[in-house]
Amino acid sequence: MSGQQISLGDSITIRPLLPTDSLVELTQLLHRAYAGLAAMGLRYMATHQSVEVTRSRVENGECFVALTDGAVCGTIVFKNTERTRGCPWYDRPDVASFGQFGVDPLLQAAGIGRRLMALAEERARVSGASEIALDTAEPAHHLIGWYTRLGYRHIEYADWKHTNYRSVIMSKTLVAS
Repeated sequence: MSGQQISLGDSITIRPLLPTDSLVELTQLLHRAYAGLAAMGLRYMATHQSVEVTRSRVENGECFVALTDGAVCGTIVFKNTERTRGCPWYDRPDVASFGQFGVDPLLQAAGIGRRLMALAEERARVSGASEIALDTAEPAHHLIGWYTRLGYRHIEYADWKHTNYRSVIMSKTLVAS
């Protein structure tokens, strides 16, 4: 790929992470997906996490991967209400969340991220959550704007010990399907 964003139409497959999938490749994808944020000086966990951290984060929820031509090009980890914890909003019994969300930079804006989020939102609905939440860096105005356009709203701030920024907690009310 030449560095330009491309549209893939329906050639993307999204499925649960399999035991045979490479966590090394998944970690490398996350590093690539978050490289632009790292260049902004933002120390998201996914900018530098080890394979062991990737494994731990995958095991703490339901990990899904997007594939094109057999290669992982996107990922998201959905956490149900029992696994969503860490700040007042996340501690609510009706709030699910997602994280470790990334798409290969060459494929960003091709709809893969939106499809992964739609899957996480549907998993949240099915699991009985009334809200699905996320957190992102306060200085990442482009991400906050994107999430806002997708129906997420600002809830509160959080300071995670593994980051160098204040996080914005955003949430979306789920409508029964």
